[in-house]
Amino acid sequence: MSADRAVLHEALERGEEEGGNIEFKERLSRSVHLADGRLESLAAQLRHRVLSGDGTATYVVGVTDDGGIAGISPDAFSESMDVLSILADEAGAHIEDVETWGVGEASSNGLVGVATVKEGTALDADDDHIVVGTAGHVDHGKSTLVGSLVTGQADNGEGGTRGFLDVQPHEVERGLSADLSYAVYGFDDDGPIHLHNPHRKSDRARVVQESDRLVSFVDTVGHEPWLRTTIRGLVGQRLDYGLLVVAADDGPTRTTREHLGILLAMELPTVVALTKTDAVSDERVLEVEREVERLLRDVERTPLPVERHGVEAAVEEISSAVVPVVQTSAVTMDGLDELDSFFQRLPKTTSEAREDFRMYIDRTYSVTGVGAVASGTVNSGSVEAGDELLVGPMADGSFRQVEVRSIEMHYHRVDRAKSGRIVGIALKGVKESEIERGMVLLPADADPTPVRSFEADVMVLNHPTRIRDGYEPVVHLETVSEAVVFHPDGGQLLPGDTGHATVEFKFRPYLVEKGQRFVFREGSSKGVGTVTEIHEG
Repeated sequence: MSADRAVLHEALERGEEEGGNIEFKERLSRSVHLADGRLESLAAQLRHRVLSGDGTATYVVGVTDDGGIAGISPDAFSESMDVLSILADEAGAHIEDVETWGVGEASSNGLVGVATVKEGTALDADDDHIVVGTAGHVDHGKSTLVGSLVTGQADNGEGGTRGFLDVQPHEVERGLSADLSYAVYGFDDDGPIHLHNPHRKSDRARVVQESDRLVSFVDTVGHEPWLRTTIRGLVGQRLDYGLLVVAADDGPTRTTREHLGILLAMELPTVVALTKTDAVSDERVLEVEREVERLLRDVERTPLPVERHGVEAAVEEISSAVVPVVQTSAVTMDGLDELDSFFQRLPKTTSEAREDFRMYIDRTYSVTGVGAVASGTVNSGSVEAGDELLVGPMADGSFRQVEVRSIEMHYHRVDRAKSGRIVGIALKGVKESEIERGMVLLPADADPTPVRSFEADVMVLNHPTRIRDGYEPVVHLETVSEAVVFHPDGGQLLPGDTGHATVEFKFRPYLVEKGQRFVFREGSSKGVGTVTEIHEG
């Protein structure tokens, strides 16, 4: 038996005992195990197993009563986990982790799995959980800085802490991030709660569980070819603050200016971190700080140097008009205590504009034994395991009814997720191949209108000539990234112009509402806009 199956092997070896914490189940079904009073007896059995294991029980699913491996279908395994979650909730416990293995040479023969059940309800995170989006030029140290913040570890001078965030093998090899990464750390009364081993799901879950206050980072991409991914990170997430990095050995670049423009166009309160201050002289640090201050004043923002005015002033003054600037080094850890204090004390900025649940999908993936998972940031309202939702619009404008199997937040299983949380939601009733980025999850009783075109007030930030009727940029709105056709009033818009335009999606409809802000981009052309009216159908 492979090392990967060590947990399963150990549970089968120990076996079921009258006073033990291991339980064998071939499968659990709603129709059988939740009917005719069985829920109460099975919940009592689960409670007994949890208490016998000093707060932890192990359920082996897909095996016979004597421990023989039977294997069940992925759908049956998912239903079993749904039922086990309900039983755990009834017993005042929750499923902490699930591991699955295929039976036989092909996984289609069936699954066997081990679920770890722990005492206590699943986490419900604090209401002050803030989400920070990072931005800045490639190799200016975004991921390295965030990696040192969340681990409390100094970098080795070669971007070692960046590896805590980069999620693709080629990113680690090249030292470049090509997609959005996510990180989290927290605070209690004694200060920061850091990740000890960020690559372990259980360690991230520990931070979420132990923290009184959480800070999540959406780490974006600095390399020019992936600018659309950066825009997706800054526009498509429900961010509270922006963190723009500028390397002291390089200074502000064109990419720095572009990312700052996007942050400010989205009216996101932003702090600038001068990174790599250990690599240059003090004089060079001050020179770059003055360059950043001039850049901010050029866009009518007031810089606030934290070195001179302190963290207290930065917390009180940060706004869409005032931008704190802090000097940092991930190698010497200079400035990171100030950032810790800063993030611990910042108030949440995003407020509830609506009460009903809404989440634009940012990523999709499939998990063996669970099925389709949609991840993103909850825009409004809350969602619970077992909720009936709508997902869409599909290419034809329709919406599909689905059920929430389970919810995870930074690898921690939760019963409920509120607005502002970055979560993964396992869905029943749809295949992963049928959902995609830009779709939205809504309550089942919602009456959404698929939108193929809308009216907008727009501002052209940069364009080599002029925008004419029929101009075709890509619009980034929430998590939507789609080609559109512009029809500006008056037939054209010049660089720096503010005007009105009709915007049409080229290929499919999306859910768009009045008041939503967006970025549009095509080549070196960039602009921002606000939806003023929608056209139904």
